[in-house]
Amino acid sequence: MSIPDQINNYIGSLPEPKSSEIEQLHQHILQLLPNAQLWFSDGKDEKGKVVSNPNIGYGNQTIKYADGKTKAFFQIGISANSTGISVYIMGIEDKKYLPDTYGKTIGKATVTGYCIKFKTLKDIDLNTLDKAILDGVELTK
Repeated sequence: MSIPDQINNYIGSLPEPKSSEIEQLHQHILQLLPNAQLWFSDGKDEKGKVVSNPNIGYGNQTIKYADGKTKAFFQIGISANSTGISVYIMGIEDKKYLPDTYGKTIGKATVTGYCIKFKTLKDIDLNTLDKAILDGVELTK
């Protein structure tokens, strides 16, 4: 199954209104990052064990592990979670950057070193989210 088909199946499997919100955010990010590589992770490891929520990913970066190994991975990810939506901005080394830069202006969201979590899109300032996403892509080129 193609990645776009996997993404559509994932979005379609979500209950409303989360399905519509993830679809809206997905389309928005596709417009914001029109040339980004698309990814889909079902949240399972090599052995089929669930290790995370499914993720839709955008962009491409190389993650370097402490043991020297590297892995291709997405720069931006979105996922439904039990209370709302998570936007992952992967690869920023300074874990205070996102909360210090966007935490006070994004709206009703929890901002950590790599995640912006909110209940619904109407709770956040979409322009601020766009800036955080574009910033994350630039910082991980």
